[in-house]
Amino acid sequence: MKITESSFGGSAKQYTLENNHGVRLSVTNFGARIVRLQVPVAGVYRDLVLGFDSMAEYLDKDHFMGATIGRVAGRIAAGQFNLNGKDYQISINENGNTLHGGPDSFETKIWQVKKQVTDDLVSVSFTYDSLNHENGFPGNLHVTVTYSLNNDNDWMLTYQALSDMSTLFNPTNHVYFNLDGSPSKSVEDHSLQIIADHYAPLDNDRLTTGKKEHVENSAFDFRKLKKLKEVFTSRNAQNKLVDGLDHPFFLNAKNDQSSNAKLVSSDEKVSVNLTTSSPAVVIFTANFGNDFSAPMRGTVFNNHGGITLETQVAPGAERYPEFGDMICHSDKVYREQTVFELSF
Repeated sequence: MKITESSFGGSAKQYTLENNHGVRLSVTNFGARIVRLQVPVAGVYRDLVLGFDSMAEYLDKDHFMGATIGRVAGRIAAGQFNLNGKDYQISINENGNTLHGGPDSFETKIWQVKKQVTDDLVSVSFTYDSLNHENGFPGNLHVTVTYSLNNDNDWMLTYQALSDMSTLFNPTNHVYFNLDGSPSKSVEDHSLQIIADHYAPLDNDRLTTGKKEHVENSAFDFRKLKKLKEVFTSRNAQNKLVDGLDHPFFLNAKNDQSSNAKLVSSDEKVSVNLTTSSPAVVIFTANFGNDFSAPMRGTVFNNHGGITLETQVAPGAERYPEFGDMICHSDKVYREQTVFELSF
């Protein structure tokens, strides 16, 4: 078990965590983001997530890829919410709404770093102090995001936070998986399972509507493993709206032996089992069309070249309490964890 440190451009650093089986997890204090995840498949290393090799590339090509998203993941309608009887107007940055915490949020910050190495676990913890009124959010919020890797080939992502005022807090990680190791290749032949009976439909601004729709008899039914290509060819109006998926799924209650979701490569040599304490997962199938085609490590990231598994409270919970609770209460520690179990 070891951690290797290297430059990532400017004041950013990259930290590569490696376990005894050769799994390598690379993260950076720029945006507390994952930049690479490599596993040896039949003796050859395969990249499982999408990313770039420097801070400059992220700034130029994609701010959110692999980043910690906060304070609130997803969209807040008109940048407005009411908390404890007080109305708040926060910064807007997308079509009159607030996306992923507003402009220049967690994904653009240089986080403080703490490393830990033991016989069975390597971890890097990133900390950031989001000050009162940053992008309009109340409270001084102290956030810690920890990436860990163990010898069972589990990648663990832990969020912890404490605020001196009640505030909205709903972080996630915007990692893009492509288990085939080729971002120029669509993930249509990946198989996905989500143990969720309901999903949240979207309006034309990609905002949740407050409704929960049952997945039965639709392209949103992933309760059993099936190919993602169904959502790209679906005639469902919700799939056509976003050219795939960009939707929250409400996770069913699970027993201790089950995972919440599973993703399998097209050649079935690599799989990721996801288990989370969060109540929902947003699935986004990199629906960029021809508007975004970025060079990436010798190839090109194309439409549907990745898929995110963003664990969180379903976006819109600030308006629809039935979606969940995204309030971080004053002086009460917030903690959530997601585990990605790797098989190869």
